[in-house]
Amino acid sequence: MVNPWLAMESGADPVERTRTLRRAHEQFLAGGPVAQPVRRVVADSWRRSASAHATLDGPAPIDLDEPELRAYRDGHPLARAMPVFRDLLGAFAHDGAHLLAVCDPQGRMLWVEGHPGVRRHAERMNFVAGARWDERHAGTNAPGTALAADHAVQIFATEHYNRRVQQWTCAAAPLHDLRTGRLLGAVDITGGDHLAGPHILALVQATARAAEAHLASHPERTAPTAHLTVLARDEALLVVDGRALRLGRRHSEIVLLLARHPEGLTGDRLATLLYGERDVRPVTLRAEMSRLRQVVGPLLDSRPYRLTTTVRTDLAEVEADLAADDLAAALRAYRGPLLPLSEAPGVRRLRSLLEDRLRRAVLTRREPETLRLWADTPWGEDDLQIWEALEATTLPEDTGTTARAAHLRTTYSLPIPPPSTPSPTTSSPATP
Repeated sequence: MVNPWLAMESGADPVERTRTLRRAHEQFLAGGPVAQPVRRVVADSWRRSASAHATLDGPAPIDLDEPELRAYRDGHPLARAMPVFRDLLGAFAHDGAHLLAVCDPQGRMLWVEGHPGVRRHAERMNFVAGARWDERHAGTNAPGTALAADHAVQIFATEHYNRRVQQWTCAAAPLHDLRTGRLLGAVDITGGDHLAGPHILALVQATARAAEAHLASHPERTAPTAHLTVLARDEALLVVDGRALRLGRRHSEIVLLLARHPEGLTGDRLATLLYGERDVRPVTLRAEMSRLRQVVGPLLDSRPYRLTTTVRTDLAEVEADLAADDLAAALRAYRGPLLPLSEAPGVRRLRSLLEDRLRRAVLTRREPETLRLWADTPWGEDDLQIWEALEATTLPEDTGTTARAAHLRTTYSLPIPPPSTPSPTTSSPATP
């Protein structure tokens, strides 16, 4: 008996199957019946997609923005299964120019990883973390249909309901909590036509079963707490579950950059953020990551390089104060420049952005308290624009501020402005 969940029988011509399915798809959209050789699982999915008015040509909708996505997936049960997915499918996806994807029961993509070039191509149809790929929103596709049918399935090329997705082939399997039977989501492999082979569906099914077994044998535990201090420090301080680790300069840069990218970084991208345009051999970065793993242990994962738990930073705390419009709190939390001796391009950019954002906010507000907080720091003591703004907002008897502003103008060889005099067109207040 032919397996109805497999996309193609052995020996079938993928080019001819693509043409035949395309004709059947167009006939269905024109109001006709579903013709052979469309499988029943696909025909049922097309009907559900059409009934839900799923998009025929557009990208899948984005359901979760970046902050929502981070918070949601950090607490999702499948986060604990990601090491299994990466071990069994991660290298296969990266080396074979495929994508590994994991979604929740509503079809929201939580992780999309794999070959960088393929990821960029998939982004055109919003096959990205945070997007909604259930049948109702994206039409027939392997993860969405696997969730709807509650069964592992392959979807080949023009079996997809959305024309934009018809150049792809995918295989997905649902995952359940073995103790309760609750549907947790689905794991998917997406790429070219060669993924229509029976061994691919078997691989995805085996991965799903392994992940379910892993979750059952490793009950959920409280995630470790981790905090990274990088402001006004040349070497970051990492505290994990109460254990303090002082990181070397390069390791400080790496952990900071990974904390800023919880979705992970490829080796090439991380090398660019660390070394810029310098000609650095890949083995150099791999050696650094190996040494860092000896320091932080299971906190560091690979393919892509990522931290296995959320690492809060004092940089993010300053940003949160700014976002809450509490400039005074942000300035008090800003103890100094971020890893001030770092020359890593990614770190220099973060350092510059934060300092510029704080300074611009201080000058825009022109409040004496926040101007004074900035002026009374090593990075503000020679900032003429800050001192002149402070001079303009303080009382005349504050001679110290006036003297400092005048000194800086002299230092920078700028003319001292004449004292202000009442305009002849302005009447003086009446004397009582």
